Amino acid sequence: MQDLQEVFNRIKESQKKQKDINSIYKDALEGSQSYQETNDKLKALREKKKSIEGSIRSDFGSEFTKLEGIKMDLKTDKELMSDIAMSQLMKGQTVEVKDEYENDYEPIFSVKFKKS
Repeated sequence: MQDLQEVFNRIKESQKKQKDINSIYKDALEGSQSYQETNDKLKALREKKKSIEGSIRSDFGSEFTKLEGIKMDLKTDKELMSDIAMSQLMKGQTVEVKDEYENDYEPIFSVKFKKS
């Protein structure tokens, strides 16, 4: 089995290389005249799209209020489901759920590291 620190160092080195290559690529894009022209057209079209979406969204005000409520409920329920699954797992119980078609779902847990 590999050492955790070795793998971490290898990931950091790969991320640095990836960042360097992306930086070179972005510099090359910024130097391209046709890319700049296309990017300007794209920005104008995005602004036009956003204004159209805004005008239509204003026509559906109550539906979007409901939509925001549903989004918040989903977020809360997903956190609750995650907490319940973790509690069951810590108790040694089997953790699984079924949908309306009797398909089984099992949890996927992951570990992430953040700088402390």
